[in-house]
Amino acid sequence: MQKEGQSLFSSFEKNRDYIHERLAVDQSFDIIQRDLEYAGIKMALFVIDGFGKDDILLYIMQLFAELDTEDLQPNALKKLLERYIPYIEVDEADDLNEVSDLILGGPAALVVEGADKIIIIDARTYPARTPQEPDLERVVRGSRDGYVETIIFNTALTRRRVRDRSLRMEYMQIGRRSKTDICICYLADIADEHRVDSLKKKLEAIDTDGLPMAEKTIEEYISGRHWNPYPTVRYTERPDTAATHLYEGHVIIIIDGSPSVTITPATYAHHLQHAEEYRQKPLVGAYLRFVRFFAVLASIFILPLYYLFTKHPEYLPANLQYIGPDEAGVVPLLVQFLLAEVGIDVLRMAAIHTPSSLATALGLVAAIMIGEVSVQVGWFSHEVVLYLAVAAIGTYATPSYELSLANRLARIFLLLTVALFGGVGYIAGITIWILYLVRMESFHVAYFWPFIPFSYRPFRDVFLRSPIPLKNRRPAFLHPKDPDR
Repeated sequence: MQKEGQSLFSSFEKNRDYIHERLAVDQSFDIIQRDLEYAGIKMALFVIDGFGKDDILLYIMQLFAELDTEDLQPNALKKLLERYIPYIEVDEADDLNEVSDLILGGPAALVVEGADKIIIIDARTYPARTPQEPDLERVVRGSRDGYVETIIFNTALTRRRVRDRSLRMEYMQIGRRSKTDICICYLADIADEHRVDSLKKKLEAIDTDGLPMAEKTIEEYISGRHWNPYPTVRYTERPDTAATHLYEGHVIIIIDGSPSVTITPATYAHHLQHAEEYRQKPLVGAYLRFVRFFAVLASIFILPLYYLFTKHPEYLPANLQYIGPDEAGVVPLLVQFLLAEVGIDVLRMAAIHTPSSLATALGLVAAIMIGEVSVQVGWFSHEVVLYLAVAAIGTYATPSYELSLANRLARIFLLLTVALFGGVGYIAGITIWILYLVRMESFHVAYFWPFIPFSYRPFRDVFLRSPIPLKNRRPAFLHPKDPDR
């Protein structure tokens, strides 16, 4: 969408009044306008209270106060920019609408009488918390810093780990009203140019008022298939994880206001990886990965399989006839599973909204309700609680939170197919689920890669957690310019 521009007027008063009215300075207490006069020249300073660095602006004003009339002659703008504003991030702009948008973003604007441009002093600071380890991606050994909600901090944390001259941090804004800062991050010597250009075009095509939900809003615009439960991008709050993907050839989107960066593209296998596996010895990491795979598969298949064996005990061999509830119970088995699934989600949401001081009490109430009272009154059987606990543990062992929620829906889908069609429904449900994943794409990349299409080396790395010295090739599906590490 084409932005409307407004060139500077020849009159200082008109320029000052235009910005004053456009920002509604009189109606917002936090937008500050200071009318100044130094060396016989009128100036107007616009800044957002809370964004501007008071000490920097005060120091500049003190220097201006010492100037004489001849110090700013014959070209006041040039003298100010090159000599009398001792600050690094100084720029100029000649569009009043652009200047107004910049002021709302944090920089200060200095309107100078007789100048044909406005001086932009990027002396801003955002309210920010200190980098700390993300709750969703903890490791036993490893760095304890994580991304925060300020884009400048996040780009600095990324560049600290990728000291490569080909690292590109391309800036853009999205949102007609919010003007949200976006950074496209990639290694120019590695990343595929066509993939970078395609992502830029998708981001530039976003036409919306703002991005209140930051990275999730961006994902829904650029990934398509809005009703697809499976995530086609990967989120991380760890700078080391983001750096690893940059070295592979991925493109990362850093969004101001979000502590999570978006990694594109991302396959199903990417959502099963965790930094902890690479913080241990290769054999230990491979063991942890197998355990994680087992937990993820159990979270999807164990409940439908138990329900199938309960409905059709003839499928069980003689030595496994003990599987199944001893008593049918008052509530049908399928309803028990569905109630339990909903109940766990309710508890999860309650835990999110419960203050930390009351979390222990909530856990005790949940244990009593599900573990004891519900079984005694006949709502659930002991085996249902057991297998549901196994599935829940597998869900929480899934590294990607988004993938765990999608797998939960797949589990419910398999339960319904078993309820309707028995053993045939179980096999058919799994087949439909696999075909659905096989047909998916993440930015023109097969979602089920390297399984389908099959690629031996990546397939081996996915399952075995290969030692780092042996991972000397970048993923081929990314078409990196430099395939060798």
